[in-house]
Formats: sequence, C-alpha cells, structure tokens
Amino acid sequence: MTDPTLAEFEDAAASLRGIITRTPLDQSQHLSDLLEVPVHLKLENLQRTGSFKIRGATYRLSRLTAEERARGVVAASAGNHAQGVALAAQQLGIPATIFMPLGVPLPKLLATRGYGAEVILEGDTVETPLRLAAEFAEATGAVLIHPFDHRDIVVGQGTLGLELMEDLPDLETVIVGIGGGGLAAGVAAAVKARAAAEGRTVRVIGVQAENSAAYPSSLAAGRPLQVETRPTIADGIAVARPGDLPFALISRHLDDVVTVTEDDIARALLVLLERAKQVVEPAGAVGVAAILAGKVAASGPTVSILSGGNIDPLLLQRVVAHGLAASGRYMTLRIPLPDRPGQLARVSELLAQVGANVVEVMHTRHGQGMQISEVVLQLSVETRGEDHRGLVISTLEEAGFTATVSRD
Repeated sequence: MTDPTLAEFEDAAASLRGIITRTPLDQSQHLSDLLEVPVHLKLENLQRTGSFKIRGATYRLSRLTAEERARGVVAASAGNHAQGVALAAQQLGIPATIFMPLGVPLPKLLATRGYGAEVILEGDTVETPLRLAAEFAEATGAVLIHPFDHRDIVVGQGTLGLELMEDLPDLETVIVGIGGGGLAAGVAAAVKARAAAEGRTVRVIGVQAENSAAYPSSLAAGRPLQVETRPTIADGIAVARPGDLPFALISRHLDDVVTVTEDDIARALLVLLERAKQVVEPAGAVGVAAILAGKVAASGPTVSILSGGNIDPLLLQRVVAHGLAASGRYMTLRIPLPDRPGQLARVSELLAQVGANVVEVMHTRHGQGMQISEVVLQLSVETRGEDHRGLVISTLEEAGFTATVSRD
C-alpha cells in the first residue's frame, strides 16, 4: 500500500466534519508523573457509537457509488465495527446487514440493531460471522465492509491522528493499540505525514495484548503471519493475522510494538476509572497498560489513545475485581483450620491488627481433600497494595496458619 497523502487525510477529515465527534484530549497527571513527561488521553471512548470505528466506516461508505449503495453493505463484527457500519449506513440511507457471534454482549447487539441494521447471530467466535458475511456479499452483491483491511478505512481512522497534531502542536509520542492494524496504520501515517510537512518527527508506539499479538512476529518475518491466539479481555484487538494494507504502513511508520498482559490491562482499566474517571473497554486501555507496565519510554508530550468505551457492565465488574487483585488491593485467602472453637476469631483478630478489611467469609467443613477434624476458611480481603498484602500473609503464617492466595 502506498502511503496516503496528507491531502487524503485532510479531505477525509473535512468529509467527516459534523458527522463524528471531535473528541477531547485530557491530561493525566498520574501518568505524567510516571513517565515524567506530559501525558494526554485521547478520549475516543466518547466518540459516537463509543469507538473510533465510526471514522473509517463513515468515510468508506461515503465513497461508495450510487450503484454500490443500492446493493447495500454487509459486515462482520463482535461489536465496535458493527456499530460504526450500522450508524454510517443509517446516516447515508444504505441497507446494512451485520453478522455477529452468538455470544456478543447485549449492549453491543442492541446498539447495532438500534442503528437500523439487520443483525444475524451465528457462530461462537467472530470467524464464523466473517465467513458468512463474505458468502452473503458473494450471493447478494452487497459490498463487504472490512473492519481494517481497506485504504478508505485506514484513511478514515487516520483523521484521529490529524486531530492529535492540531490539538497538541508539540506532540512527540503517540501510543496506540493494535488489532488488525487499521487505527494504528492510519494514525501513524497521518501523524508522520503532518510532522514531515512541519519539518519534525513524532514517535508512534503500537501496543498489543500479549495473548493475541500477531504483529511482533509478523514484523520480524517481514510479512503478515497467522498466530495462535489465546483468550484475552481485550477482545476488540484479538486478531490472529494483521491486515495486508495496515501491515505495510505499520512496518514503515511504527517506531516500536510492545505487548501487555491481562493483569496489565486490568490494572489500566482500574486506573482509568479511578484517576481519569473514564469508562474504557479493555482494547482501548492497552496504551495506558503499557505505560503502567513500564513498556514505554516516551519523550516529550505524549498521547495515549483510548480507542473505545463499549464494555459490557458484567465484564467491567469482573475486570475491576481482577484489576484490584492485580494491584494488590484485593485477594481471596483459603486457610485450613483445626475444627475447634476460637480459630475463626483468632484469624479475624490478626487481620484487624494489620488493618485488612474482610469483605466476604465462607466457613465450611465440606470439601475435597479435607480431613474430618479440619475446616476451611475462605476470606475475601481488601488490602492497600502489594506490601500490605505481603504483611497480611506473613502475619497469618507467623501465627501458624497456612494461607493460599487465589485471584479467582
């Protein structure tokens, strides 16, 4: 793919004006202190449909011919792309069919239908909807709208990069999540084009979830590779193979690609909730996760893109609990006890002495592997960080109790 020109990005931005939301930049003092440079958050979680996807979808659909619009469009997605295509199609009066997996979160399903698209649920993963969407396009003539592997999609997403350069003129580093690569490719190409026109340089760092990281090995090989993915809470960027067009741009323009763990992502979501007061989906928080995990060496004013905020409330509840555990602020202890009076009171006394707050207690005489004269105490406890958690465990052990920590 030849690089889109600065003029292409500017034309795309002009065509989207009044349709998308120009989302704000918000400086994070907490992250600034960690990196020792000014760090801003691009709040694309506040974008229409809740993510950046509306940019590329609207620009792609706006460039369809009258004959193509009459045939309608079809897409496959587990959420954000579906909503972007559905809303863009509604605004342009184009019939839209969206294939989604059976387990799609209810808020994303209802939103997509609410934008007027016909939704067909099929398959346990997004791979089945992708196949069915391609078959539907072949059978009906509908235009298949790929989530990231198309020039117009990349250019549309790149309009976000122009906003960064305009709103933060001294920008030096951009941190952006990568799935298939449409957003990272567009932002990197747009930022580099504008920076070159101004006679300066800007670094762009990509971030992937460790459990679904196709780009590091692909970049090392010099071509897109299919990798085996593992489950990740960042399902919005869980893509097994880079897009061909985004890969070409990313290989030329990204300065680095790093990965983050599930614990890193959960901690980032918690920090964004507590410190930035922002609800962000896991895929949208990987840039902040990279900062917290020490994976980014930024120079000068820095922006981390919060690419989306479409998170199922039930998943948010689980992720917050996981983030608290990963931050050393919550743990579940399993403590075998002799079955005699006073043992529960003794454990409670020890926890009170070290200032640990008990949230939940389960006391049982029944369980696999337990002795007849034994009971098991399971406690959910609030702590004040890793050092305090270590103090709680060591205090129990010094008193003769064996405490096993579980994050489940």
